[in-house]
Amino acid sequence: MVLWATAGAVALGFLIALEIVARSYAGVPGPLTNQAKEVIFAPKPGPLYGGLALMMVVLTWRQRFIAAGAAIGIDVVFVLVRWAVGAKMTDGHYFGNGALWVMLGCAVIAVTRRTGRERVLLLKGVGLGLLLVAGRKTGDTWLLITSKTRPTVLDQYVATADHALGNPSWLAGRILEAIGPVGTHVLDLVYAQLAVAAVVVALYQLRNVAAERRFPSHHLVRTFLVIGLLGPAIYMIFPVVGPIFTYGPGTSGTGGLQWAVADLWPHTPPPIGTPHPVPYDGITPRNCMPSLHTAWATAIFIHSRKGPRILRYAGTFWLIATLSATLGFGYHYGADLVAGVVFSLTIEAGLRSLDRGWDRSGIQLVAYGTTVFTALLLSYRYLPVEMAEHPWVFGPLLILAMASVIYGYVRTTRLWEPKAVPVRLPEPQPELV
Repeated sequence: MVLWATAGAVALGFLIALEIVARSYAGVPGPLTNQAKEVIFAPKPGPLYGGLALMMVVLTWRQRFIAAGAAIGIDVVFVLVRWAVGAKMTDGHYFGNGALWVMLGCAVIAVTRRTGRERVLLLKGVGLGLLLVAGRKTGDTWLLITSKTRPTVLDQYVATADHALGNPSWLAGRILEAIGPVGTHVLDLVYAQLAVAAVVVALYQLRNVAAERRFPSHHLVRTFLVIGLLGPAIYMIFPVVGPIFTYGPGTSGTGGLQWAVADLWPHTPPPIGTPHPVPYDGITPRNCMPSLHTAWATAIFIHSRKGPRILRYAGTFWLIATLSATLGFGYHYGADLVAGVVFSLTIEAGLRSLDRGWDRSGIQLVAYGTTVFTALLLSYRYLPVEMAEHPWVFGPLLILAMASVIYGYVRTTRLWEPKAVPVRLPEPQPELV
């Protein structure tokens, strides 16, 4: 309980600090204000109902039906009131408040009507659901801060280094154009609904919480939240907007040819030259290095391995489709994906080591992953021209570095798995005649 209380205090302090930074640097409300608004104003329903689903893992089936019915009923009332007063909806958001009201209501019930382990379990469930919602708000605020505080971007460095990998974003962009609208729509759906896949895997991992009255020691939500917490810090150190913004027409509302270095993506790879920081607008997030979509999809893949066959297939599909979308839509360079895989595996190894107790193998794995990740960033920043001029040397080295972290993770975590003790059969006894 002390650990959870400490984690809650740290999370609250971080959110307050982020609120202050958002108002000071960007002049906009931070995650706490935006979350408080959703008690009354129409929110985006997906994250809130995803959080409600995670919270309900601590409830019995009867309590789940009551909670879901209450959330839907509250949303119906909100929708009718908004329709009656002619309230203007933002981005077509009409409902979602009900899920937040139910989670807050469960927190009140836990404090006033529960005691002992039952109170702690219900508060953990509420905290898990609210953390999912707060994580999204925090991420949005972080992205805004990166665009306001980092006026220049390092895309030319990453694009130059990406020659060592054969400019995969340019190749994937042309392939996606050739596939046509059906493939584009599928990849766009997968890319946008990554959190849905995470909730599905997490719900499978947490399916026995209500019966066992305790959470498993490690699950996907922990990894997801830590990736989202640490990733934006790297954005601030290594600001990159992506090939479609730097070398293409951008998208409506953000970026565009007026900020692009050249209109080259996806048909003409950028020439090898001397890279330098370039100014960019104050709107587009600097959210490429590392690719957190890749990191999250890698985490989903890892955590789906112990599920049923359909879940393992889904985890594999989501990883492949996410990698294809990040490159094909021009949101990331190949170098971002390599860094994202190493980033995810290092965080996963650290969380598992924290759970089972730090030993030599865990420390070595986390230290090695951190070293490789740091070496990748340094090489992208200080050796991009050498990487581009010697692709047959640096390309295999990049893949080998990533593969070594994957191999180290698989080898080490297999040793951590509990060994099945063989059942000794009774020895046959001589039969009396």
